[in-house]
Amino acid sequence: MTALKPIRDCLDALLHPSARYDALTGARHRAFMAPRLLGSLAAFAAFPVYLAMRGAPTALEVAAVAWLIAPILLSWFLSRTGRYESAHVLSSLTLAGLVMTVAIATGGIESFAAVWLVVVPLEASLSASRRVVAFAAALALSCAVALIVMGTLGVLPPLQADASARGVFTAFGIASATLYAAAVAFGAESLSRTGVALLNSEEDRYRLLARNMSDVISRHRQSGAVQFISPAAEALLGTPVSRLLGHGLFDRVHVADRPAYLTALSDAARGGAARSVEFRLRREAPRERGGPAGFIWVEMRCRPLEQALEKPEGSDCEVVAVMRDVTDRKLQEQALDLARTAAEQADASKSRFLATMSHELRTPLNAIIGFSEMIAQEDVLMIDAARRKEYAQLINDSGQHLLSVVNGILDMSKMESGNFEISPEPFAPRGALLSCCNLLALKARDNGIDLVTRAAEDLPVITGDPRAFKQILLNLVSNAIKFTERGGTVTVSAGVEGSRLLVRVADNGVGIAPDDLKRIGDPFFQAGKTYQRRHEGTGLGLSIVKSLVALHGGEITVQSRIDEGTTVAVALPLAFTPPAEQPSSNIATLNPGMRTGHQAKMVQVKKSA
Repeated sequence: MTALKPIRDCLDALLHPSARYDALTGARHRAFMAPRLLGSLAAFAAFPVYLAMRGAPTALEVAAVAWLIAPILLSWFLSRTGRYESAHVLSSLTLAGLVMTVAIATGGIESFAAVWLVVVPLEASLSASRRVVAFAAALALSCAVALIVMGTLGVLPPLQADASARGVFTAFGIASATLYAAAVAFGAESLSRTGVALLNSEEDRYRLLARNMSDVISRHRQSGAVQFISPAAEALLGTPVSRLLGHGLFDRVHVADRPAYLTALSDAARGGAARSVEFRLRREAPRERGGPAGFIWVEMRCRPLEQALEKPEGSDCEVVAVMRDVTDRKLQEQALDLARTAAEQADASKSRFLATMSHELRTPLNAIIGFSEMIAQEDVLMIDAARRKEYAQLINDSGQHLLSVVNGILDMSKMESGNFEISPEPFAPRGALLSCCNLLALKARDNGIDLVTRAAEDLPVITGDPRAFKQILLNLVSNAIKFTERGGTVTVSAGVEGSRLLVRVADNGVGIAPDDLKRIGDPFFQAGKTYQRRHEGTGLGLSIVKSLVALHGGEITVQSRIDEGTTVAVALPLAFTPPAEQPSSNIATLNPGMRTGHQAKMVQVKKSA
């Protein structure tokens, strides 16, 4: 191998640039040039020895030696142009020309040189081109026919040698043709082995790439059946590759995504363009990054195979696809959507808050400013003591209304930030309920509404924050009175169910639409459009109630129908116990994101040291 290295280096230096980066093409070029260059150089080196032994050469021998320049010129042609098929065509013409020349001078078709016509198409087979082989075969047959015709017509020169000499020449021709044919066969076998070795090397390289790629490469029929899938699928889906062949992969596609999956493959096979689709795949085992088993999102890009593009119309085309896991991206998109929705809701809440507060603050402020100006000008307006007292009362009422609005906002802010303090202690719920109803009885009577109270006298003492309990009742009953038309009824009842105190506030008022019912209890929300509001209020009442109920570990439900009324039920534990004790201040933390439209949950209560 070391001795042949200089020869290989010389041949590599003669290769055309187009053959230097393709191993199989380079091997073919070297197989073409090596025997011609080495054979011609060896013949030229042996020719002086032949002259010394033979004497003066004949014209035919001089022509044969001159022909040895042709292989060198053919090698130079291939080295300069890189046209491999053209070089073989020229080689066939040269060899056929030499055979014809010798055969015409030595007996035509009966000449020893005629046997070499068989070598012409055999040598052309090294070109790996059917066109070159067909040309060489046609050329050899044409030469044979020409020799036969020339012999029949008697235009060939007479033979000078006797029968014994012709026998020697014939044996020489057959032997030399056989040796040359054997050399051609060995060259073809060497090229075949080189091609197989290169093919195996390329296949191993691509298998190595497919094995180490994180993306999954697959080949499909137009129907979606998998013919090949790379080993990366096992890491992605947690199942052996053999179970994904055929329709195994399709069976793992989410039912809702199967039409999109099949459509992408079908469009790629028919349209000849790349297609992209995202769908969910079921995996059998936990992901390598620690995720649970279940469905993952993958993105698949597919396009038809180049060989499939050459198939006749109507045949089953094949599609190659590349899949990658995009679950993390999908989760990020979902998080962004949630954040966008939350931001839009926050922006809507801000707008709703500004619209509500501008109305709620402007009305009492106008009363305060207007009546205070009238009192300031009592001498000019001649306001008596009774009128002045009335104006002062109106100013006080407006100020109390402003104070209640501000207190509601502050309470809600404290609950949202986790700074609302509660002080659990034993108290009688019946007395607190009756006290709250008595406070609102005058308001109900002024609105023409019957306020009915139904509380059993044997209600047990419960443990909780009595101030928060009263605030819950005041907000619920006040809301019921506000949204009940004149002549309606508001019923407040209380009883014990198991280990909980159940308080119900029912009215036969305007009711709440189903769409609004889902959002009842959100801060600053009131049913109906802001500009269509018929009732005063900030929309904080029920939101504060939900938060206070959650802080006590209770539940609240709202049932309502338009024009039939609303029932709000509050369930509180009879013995409230803070869920956690910490050496910090008495702080309740309420997470609004954990509340639903019909249920509020207790999150955290810290008890002071």
